[in-house]
Amino acid sequence: MSKDSNSVLEVCNSRYQEIYGNYNISMNKKIVVSHFGEFSQDLVNSISNGVEETMIEAGDKKGTVKRMFSILVEGLQNIRLHGEKDGDGNQASFLIIAQDESEYLVTLANLVFNSNRETILERLEEINSYDEKEVKALYMEVLTNGIISNKGGAGLGFITMAMKSKNKLNFSVQEIDDSLSCFSLEIKINRKKS
Repeated sequence: MSKDSNSVLEVCNSRYQEIYGNYNISMNKKIVVSHFGEFSQDLVNSISNGVEETMIEAGDKKGTVKRMFSILVEGLQNIRLHGEKDGDGNQASFLIIAQDESEYLVTLANLVFNSNRETILERLEEINSYDEKEVKALYMEVLTNGIISNKGGAGLGFITMAMKSKNKLNFSVQEIDDSLSCFSLEIKINRKKS
């Protein structure tokens, strides 16, 4: 592993530990699932199904479970397909899901090229400036007129997560070096027990 790869993993792991500790200690939330590293399709399926079962057992409403499932699949597929890799081909990414009586917090993180950072942040700020109806309208517009990127996406991921969560998306970017940053996205899902 190269020195550059070590620093990328250190920065991302440090961010992971910070968020994990913040949820667990400062916010007194229960960690439902956490993973640091790459996400294979099998792992995405396993996590999604496991979280769904845990939520059903916890008595969450079907609608809340479906919204979580959608957000997880969308977010984890985004990491798999769009998360960048360091110089050694490692995809430093993570997922943390925490809960308390009133909400779930889902944090997804992956590497982004600094050259794409502004576009991502502008897109998220635009989505956060909309109300629920406007987010749905934007979703329909992109679904109808979306231009497919070279990685196969039409830019629906963030819109879908905002629409399903019914909350604003919290995000941060931590620069690692001249080319890469660690991007993290926190999605809140309100709980309504059945």
